[in-house]
Amino acid sequence: MDNFWDHLYNLTEAKYIISVGFYFLLVVVFAETGLFFGFFLPGDYLLFLSGLLCSSGKLDVSIFTLVVSLVASGVLGNYTGYWFGYRTGPKLFNKNNSLFFKQRYVKLAEAFYTKYGGMALVLGRFFPIIRTFAPIFAGVVKVDLRKFTIYNLIGCVAWVCTFTLSGYFLGRRYPQLKDYMEYIVVGLIIITTIPLVIALIKQMVSKRSVKELNEN
Repeated sequence: MDNFWDHLYNLTEAKYIISVGFYFLLVVVFAETGLFFGFFLPGDYLLFLSGLLCSSGKLDVSIFTLVVSLVASGVLGNYTGYWFGYRTGPKLFNKNNSLFFKQRYVKLAEAFYTKYGGMALVLGRFFPIIRTFAPIFAGVVKVDLRKFTIYNLIGCVAWVCTFTLSGYFLGRRYPQLKDYMEYIVVGLIIITTIPLVIALIKQMVSKRSVKELNEN
């Protein structure tokens, strides 16, 4: 069991990623929110742990600089995703599956956007995969750029502040948290993945029901 936790710690502990450099952290946030192959990146807990490490001084930037920089990266990332979707258009739905692209992710983002409309760009920030593909789909359907900008700013500020400031203030209040980062990572992965798994299951059940109806 100890070996498992040691292995998990080495693989997912964001301190090692952040130690590569503050700018690398910004690149990760940009990629996850703007590039379709960035859906697997660990945005949520990287934000939380960056705030936690900032509170302990292990990340050598002020919390203000950290938050503003992360917001800027996320906003620019979404604009990039929007531009990509705008340029590719409906062709994106015919793209073949590959290691870094799955059609079901686009369909999932489409269903999420259909349900929540423009607010999908705000709410989607808090769900893995959705936050990557929602701005791309917004570009595909050519959402008004002014509306997109408003949702983009609101969603990014809410996402970054929620996770980064939570990590920062909890780190200030409970400095010992930095000794339990592997457990925090696992907890955040579970919390942020459960809604996505439920959505995927519902999508699969819906497709199966439609298929059975067509067969009958």
